[in-house]
Amino acid sequence: MNNNYYVYILTNKYRTVFYTGVTNDLYRRIVEHKIKLNESFTSDYNVNQLVHYELFFNINDAIAREKRLKRWNRLWKINLIEKTNPGWNDLA
Repeated sequence: MNNNYYVYILTNKYRTVFYTGVTNDLYRRIVEHKIKLNESFTSDYNVNQLVHYELFFNINDAIAREKRLKRWNRLWKINLIEKTNPGWNDLA
């Protein structure tokens, strides 16, 4: 059983929008975003570049962090991303 949970932030190539999500299988979830498996916000805006993620071992902690990040303003998210990924590389 996988007890790893990930909170992640995606953006598009122009960095105009952000998407924050939580998953227990980061690789699978990023592939789903990249191939636009579901008709959604991320497929509509080509949001498929993984620019930040955090690992948790408790799902409740991961969900709480995701909810917190979703309330952050754009500048706070940019600062978080640049702290861990200053080149804005696609971490996938």
